[in-house]
Amino acid sequence: MTDTQIVQAYADAWTQSIEAVSELVAPLVEGEWNRPTECPGWSVRDVVSHLIAMELEILGDPRPIHTLPRDLRHVVDEFSRYCEVPVDKRRCHTAPEMTAELEYTIIRRSRALRDNTRYAPMDEIRWPMGPYSRDVPYHQLLRTRVFDVWTHEQDLRRALRTPGDLDTAAAAITRDYLVEMLPKAVAKLAGAPAGTEVVFDVSGAQEFMRTVRVDGSGRGSVDEQVPLAPAVRLTMDWETFARLACGRIPASAAEVKVEGDEVLAGRILDNFAVTP
Repeated sequence: MTDTQIVQAYADAWTQSIEAVSELVAPLVEGEWNRPTECPGWSVRDVVSHLIAMELEILGDPRPIHTLPRDLRHVVDEFSRYCEVPVDKRRCHTAPEMTAELEYTIIRRSRALRDNTRYAPMDEIRWPMGPYSRDVPYHQLLRTRVFDVWTHEQDLRRALRTPGDLDTAAAAITRDYLVEMLPKAVAKLAGAPAGTEVVFDVSGAQEFMRTVRVDGSGRGSVDEQVPLAPAVRLTMDWETFARLACGRIPASAAEVKVEGDEVLAGRILDNFAVTP
């Protein structure tokens, strides 16, 4: 695909996933907005508030001025504090207020994507991520938004017990995004020694098999060539892979088949969460 086609694919995937979120929460009664999700410290309302806030910031709206309570245990660093401000600001909002703001935000962002003439795919744009904020190519920003929206869509689906959308275009984009993070989990976070080969065998709606190799300098890389006798083979389904990689469940709660070096496998699984 051309760069323009890639940007359009990201926009289409974002649209499908964010509209799925809107459909999920539209019929909820007030109490259902308080259901906890797997995203640490956040309820259904909080997840939707975060999605609204991120899209509004990309649109250029000012961030709310708000002082956080001091007893939020999931706020552990500057990044989580940055994300928490617009979320906590909306904790008093009613269900109709939440759905109305979400719908209006989707309309505004969809129009901005459709009418974009300002940014070419490789043009630099500010990625609004607080202490991690930096300029990134426009296509990369859109890809990251697809990942974030789909991941939170799944948070909502699990909280509301309405599974689905594991096989969408947004899910496939998320899969590729997370696969690129595997060398970080194996080489950097788990400290796998030079020469190590680790195979990830993932089944389900986004089936794939990839190998992470650690070179002599301790750097990891990922490819599709599968060795006959890797140091570790980790077998799991797609939803488990995504939940582990996004820090939604600990390794102890995941159904993973481990073959090979169990000590190294344990370190990898304990350091599998590769997203902020």
